Order: sequence, then structure tokens, then C-alpha cells
Amino acid sequence: MRRIGLLGGTLDPIHGGHLAAAVAARDAFDLQDVFIVPSHIPPHRPVQPLASPFHRFAMACLAVSGVPRLRASDEELRAAGPSYTADTLDRLHARGLSASQIYFITGADAFADIGTWKRYPDVLELATFVVVARPGHALESLPARLPSLAARMRAADKQSDATPPRIHLLETPTPDVSSTVVRERLRRGETIAGLVPPLVETHIHQHALYVTEMHGQNREN
Repeated sequence: MRRIGLLGGTLDPIHGGHLAAAVAARDAFDLQDVFIVPSHIPPHRPVQPLASPFHRFAMACLAVSGVPRLRASDEELRAAGPSYTADTLDRLHARGLSASQIYFITGADAFADIGTWKRYPDVLELATFVVVARPGHALESLPARLPSLAARMRAADKQSDATPPRIHLLETPTPDVSSTVVRERLRRGETIAGLVPPLVETHIHQHALYVTEMHGQNREN
């Protein structure tokens, strides 16, 4: 059975932590493809992305270039309105994919706030969730923070045909980097080498992205 992964987010910009999580999930679950999905309008952010959808998608494409079985997707960029995980998963179900075929990859920091997601807890029935450890956000803390979901959490394994879909906790090292840190370093004129893929770094500098804190004031939008 075909298994695909989805890793979404604002990706403003995409960085090494995103890629490490995607690769770890790909390898842990033998995923045929992992799609990197930049959001169109992030619903949980009071300030919208500094980089335009065009640039965020371009950077996602550059980031996955040459990485086996990782692909960029404009699934959410083509949809009108805020980008909700539940709506994205609904569209994949309409195309014939089941919850056991879709692996939604997210960091432990984001998953800790899943109670604020649209259609929670029903969204958990739409995919197999893969929660990846992030620096400063230990997987061991999740059962206590989300006690109603603790029974569904388990260490990552490849058997995911259970009902209801499981929540896999994937312990893997990921770089201690965030998009906020990348943007702040760029505004201060500091290097971002090693924080983002080299092609992404080149794109950022070529288009003078994130050189101002004012929304929408990047040189090219």
C-alpha cells in the first residue's frame, strides 16, 4: 500500500530542522514520498509570512532538490482561505487516500497545541500522526500534557493500520534552528550558513528576503 508523508507549515523560510524531520519520518515508515507543503494563510499566526507564497514555495522546491523521495507541494497554496490541516487531509481523502496511507509529520512543539487545531479531535482520525522530537520539546512530556491522547501514543513503528489511527512518537535528532532565528540573523546581517540548505540560502540572498521587519517589504513579492 502506498504511504505518503506530509510536512506542512509556514516555512518562512524552510530550514534544516524541517528537512531532518521529513527524512527521519520517510526512513522510519518507508514512505514512498514526503510532500513539503507551505501553507497559504497560516491560521494561528497574528502576523502573516514575510516571504510571499511564491518565494516560500520556491525555497521548498530548492530545499528538496536532490533529496530522495522528498517533494514540494503547492496543495495549500492553491486553496483559498486559511490553511487548515483538516481541510488538506479532507482533499487527500477525496482523492482516494485513507488515513492509514497518510502520515502527517509535525514537531513536538506544534503537536503540544493540537487542541487549538480546527476540528480537534476529529482531525486525528484523518491521518497517522508522526510527532518528531524538537530541541527543548521532549516527546516524553506529551502524554502528561495531552492525557486524553496518551493511549494512542506509541514509539514509532511501521505497523500503523490500527483503529483509531495511532500517534507515533519519533525520537530523532533535529537541528536546533527555527525560522524565527533564521529571519533574525538575516535582519542583523549575520550568516545563516548551515541553518538552511545552501540553495535556499542563495535564493534568500539573491532576492533580499527578510532584510526588513516590515511585512510585505521584501524586494520581490
